[in-house]
Amino acid sequence: MLKKLLLGGAIALICPLFSNANVYDVNGDGAVTASDVTALYNYLLNGDNTYLATSDVDGDGSITAHDITAIYDVLLNGMPLPERMVGGDISMLTKYEEGGAIYKDRNGNTISNVLPYFGEQGWNAMRVRLFVNPENASETHKKEGVVQDLAYVKALGKRIKDAGYVLVLDLHYSDTWADPGAQGVPAAWPKNDVEALKDSVYNYTKRVMQEMIAAGARPDFIQLGNEITGGMLWPTGQIYPTGGAPTGGSWENFVAYQQRASQAVREVCPTTKIILHVEMHNVNQPGAFFGNCESYGVDYDVMGLSYYSAYHGAFSNLNTVLNNMEAASSKPIMIMECGYGYAWALPGTNYDLTGTYPYSNDGQCNFTINMINVLKRHSRVKGLFWWWPEANEFNIPWQNQVTSSWWNGSLFDNRDGKAQEALYEMKRFLE
Repeated sequence: MLKKLLLGGAIALICPLFSNANVYDVNGDGAVTASDVTALYNYLLNGDNTYLATSDVDGDGSITAHDITAIYDVLLNGMPLPERMVGGDISMLTKYEEGGAIYKDRNGNTISNVLPYFGEQGWNAMRVRLFVNPENASETHKKEGVVQDLAYVKALGKRIKDAGYVLVLDLHYSDTWADPGAQGVPAAWPKNDVEALKDSVYNYTKRVMQEMIAAGARPDFIQLGNEITGGMLWPTGQIYPTGGAPTGGSWENFVAYQQRASQAVREVCPTTKIILHVEMHNVNQPGAFFGNCESYGVDYDVMGLSYYSAYHGAFSNLNTVLNNMEAASSKPIMIMECGYGYAWALPGTNYDLTGTYPYSNDGQCNFTINMINVLKRHSRVKGLFWWWPEANEFNIPWQNQVTSSWWNGSLFDNRDGKAQEALYEMKRFLE
């Protein structure tokens, strides 16, 4: 039995490294691999107690074959994920750090390294976006934050994994912003050839997964598209979420693109969970979208949702959407993006909730607390991510500003670098 368990090393070649040291890292080399199984094997069979202090993996007070089985399960199925996840999309953190931004806690004390600071406040997951070739994006979009190519994301992703966070990778399948209003095909891909696009999606997704893993940045979750309520890779993959499609698109094409992407993920690292991510301008669309995905047999693991009250309305709308999603599928739900202004309205605001939540530190904080209260009424909501919490231009000269305008929903005040109270309340979601 013990020799059979050692074969976990072959499985590790598919998805080889977990970059953060933890209870499964028996030999303390910073990775969980077959070598940890070997260390336990040597103790049980040969009495080698070099790693005795770290050998009780399952924490039952004794060192047995059950500890080897626990590591084997990790190699086979991936690191156990937390029951709930809370964090943010910190895709611009590298740029703010390079620019010299000064981050402070709510009391005005300088934070030397903001990435672990989030963890100290109870955050356990981070999200990063990836564009196919952001060099092709317009100068306007680049100044809005379209800068994340694969090299950038591998480096930031490894930092996130090394810091012990769950990593969510958000594939845009575009050279620039992909969202409900635009899902442009990358310039290097065929625009209208469905069969060729299937291959492009598969090959690109597979390469991304392989390179992320090789870089020590294995995604725990991966979004196969960003806010794809209306499909992806327009025009051929454009759809109506409630059924049917505009001229040139079809659900069949959209599903084919999704299936080829999921095939690549499953082949490279089957433990990575797949998210389909939509938004909720119309309260009926998300539920209908996921109902159709179930009917077409789309391969995915998690229903993802964006919620901004400025664009999507009050918490009653959020509650309705969650009810509809729960009725459409039995899968778990994660809020992939949310945000609320701390001093000014978000650009393009459609719903004004300032009568209850003024644009202030306290208003943003109270919004966050009450949003979490709504989410916790839904037991299948397992994740909550704030959009762009790290935005902070404080101490960066105006001529070198990271973006052309401030993100008003940050969890740091661009004017003085101080953390907002909402940052400290996000952990309520885990309670």
